[in-house]
Amino acid sequence: MPAATADFRADVLAIAAHRDDVEQTCGGTLLRMASRGLRTAILDLTQGEAGTRGSAEERAREAEDATRILGVGWRQALTFPDGAIEDTIQNRIAIARVLRTLRPRVVILPYWQARHPDHAIVGTLGYHACFLAGLRKINADSEPHRPFKIVYASLYADVRPSFIVDITPFIEQRHQALMAYRSQYANQVAGSGLFVPEEEIRERTFAEARHYGLLAGVRYGEPFVQKEVSLVDDLTLLPVQSI
Repeated sequence: MPAATADFRADVLAIAAHRDDVEQTCGGTLLRMASRGLRTAILDLTQGEAGTRGSAEERAREAEDATRILGVGWRQALTFPDGAIEDTIQNRIAIARVLRTLRPRVVILPYWQARHPDHAIVGTLGYHACFLAGLRKINADSEPHRPFKIVYASLYADVRPSFIVDITPFIEQRHQALMAYRSQYANQVAGSGLFVPEEEIRERTFAEARHYGLLAGVRYGEPFVQKEVSLVDDLTLLPVQSI
């Protein structure tokens, strides 16, 4: 897995609670950004030690494979407690250090309402960390940096997206990245009543991507929410047909 380096800078940084969260919710978007020559990065906040399936060590190895498939230039996992992430000043500072090192223009966070408490809290924690990273008097040993844009991956949220990213050319790679996590998605006794059977994962994930793609007039898409309004310069260049 690409190691932290002082000179790596990310254009787009995805922050998530667990290894495989990004692959599910915005993996196609990271693939699209990488294809445009943008530098992409992932920060996982836990080691995945509390999961029903697999171990932290297995998920780390699987994340290496997924990272290569996604073409991500940098990935790291912090050691926040799996299943018990909290929005504390210490956790904000830990994320802020990464933000100041990578200096991303765009940060992708989980949507702030979710079934899994870790996912929901990371949406809020990540926002607070982005704000904190821009305060000069916090951690004065590094230069402040605040991302220009924060967007929320809303694939599993019952909410109308602000926009869709067309991932049609990358749908197969996105699926390969997700299925790199064999400890999580291969059929097995552990968690059989909780996890989708392996043979249904492709159908379900492609169907979701197809649904969001249809909303934007493309074949496959990933949905995002932004809190602020968008600014339009030329009405004739708006891309999605109304009728």
